[in-house]
Amino acid sequence: MMSALIHSGPSAADVALESKVAFLRQAASYQESAWRVEALETHMSWVFLTDKHAYKLKKPVCYEFIDFRTLDARRFFCEEEVRLNRRLAASVYLGVIALTVTTSGHLQLGGEGTVVDWLIKMHRLPAQHMLDYAISHGTVTDKDMCRVAVLLTGFYRACAPIAIDPAEYRHSFERALDRHREELSLPSNGLPIEQVNRIYQEQITMLRQRANLFDERVRAGRIVEGHGDLRPEHVCLAPALAIIDCLEFSRDLRIVDAVDELAFLALECERLGAARLGAELLYSHSAMSGDWPPQALVHFYQSYRATLRATIAIRHLHEEKFRYSPEWRRRSETYLQLAALHVGRCH
Repeated sequence: MMSALIHSGPSAADVALESKVAFLRQAASYQESAWRVEALETHMSWVFLTDKHAYKLKKPVCYEFIDFRTLDARRFFCEEEVRLNRRLAASVYLGVIALTVTTSGHLQLGGEGTVVDWLIKMHRLPAQHMLDYAISHGTVTDKDMCRVAVLLTGFYRACAPIAIDPAEYRHSFERALDRHREELSLPSNGLPIEQVNRIYQEQITMLRQRANLFDERVRAGRIVEGHGDLRPEHVCLAPALAIIDCLEFSRDLRIVDAVDELAFLALECERLGAARLGAELLYSHSAMSGDWPPQALVHFYQSYRATLRATIAIRHLHEEKFRYSPEWRRRSETYLQLAALHVGRCH
């Protein structure tokens, strides 16, 4: 195993994130035989891909719902990520391993020494079998979507209903929609403010005039602790069906109507040009579960999710490295179009 010299001493506080990333980029740092390492950066983590495995290192960041600044917090949320994701991808998540520094000041994965960070170890999934790739290459079938529906229907059936006040359930959407409108309406974003306001007003009208639809979902026990981020890039179709990358850092964001999550996945399929596959997913779930929600509610959920994703996309413009890319405003505009389309179908 290759090691990296740490000049500032063998303590967790002294080892910079840059040193950890540099070490983990090297193929010789891993006990397994690795030809090369591919490093991917996200807002919250670094992921290092070897030939057979993926290793995730959480960044010491703090956002609205996230605080990974301490070593103990990163360990806790690594363990939570493994625990929660084993619900839908038991064979993928192998466990949590320590990144340590020896008394001589060298980093190593596992072994003796001072723990300076924690990583999640996973089996590497084949990119060509992820649902987003399969959609873009035309290889996904109705049978695949039925298999996804079977897995998720069984998952939601096993989830205990969450006790929540119906009014609070509705108010949580109102608060979120208020935040979305505020962010999306910032002049610096360059988005169509009239469209943003029109979508918001229709969403709020739906929430208030059709409150009974939301209240009935709560009373029927349809609110569960779900996945929280059910997108095509998190669904692996082969060699074994698995759904990864749930939101481990916020239980509140995992408390959802099962149909809300499924409608979100269907929305993302639609954004990728495969609306029919999303419809197949929703139909298969209803047929297996006996849960046939009003279509107005499904469309509200999809409109809400679209404005949420529009907000997340436009936030990239506030980061220096993304500021000059047209992709994020384009994506936000696409989501706003979907939000308008679906809220218009709530009537």
